[in-house]
Amino acid sequence: MEREIVNRVASSALITFDLEDLYVSGDRVEFDIKDLLHEGLILKEKEFRDFIKSNDWTLYRDKLVAITCSADAIVPTWGYMLLAVALAPYAKTVFFGSLAQLEDRLFEEALGKVDWEKFRGEKVVIKGCSKVEVPPSAYVEVARRLQPLVVSMMYGEPCSTVPLYKKPKG
Repeated sequence: MEREIVNRVASSALITFDLEDLYVSGDRVEFDIKDLLHEGLILKEKEFRDFIKSNDWTLYRDKLVAITCSADAIVPTWGYMLLAVALAPYAKTVFFGSLAQLEDRLFEEALGKVDWEKFRGEKVVIKGCSKVEVPPSAYVEVARRLQPLVVSMMYGEPCSTVPLYKKPKG
């Protein structure tokens, strides 16, 4: 007697939340201001403005740029702002901080656009494996936003999950 093989995962009521779908594509570039510092210590306005005027900003076209300074130096706020103004017409986005912080921000912005209400009363699996690196901060934010809405929340793949939350009965 042959039994029909049934894919219980495919026929379940589980909804998969895949953070990879929210990944912002584009080259990530870090602009480290340390190379523009006088004697590696301070930012001189005239030299910096000359650099801003003469630099080829088209190299940053459609890139995701994180502005930072890896040196322990005196960098006035206007220096970062001038860089942002110079990059804005070319870069896809300009952010102050490290590349890791940029990634956190990109996911934070993408998660802010999700219609969370569609998960109300649902069983959700937050997909664990992806082709792109998803920062832990994004997973934490998804869990925070889903918990008040869902019946249950799991992490992993639908065929092998780690339970995270189950709404109490009653």
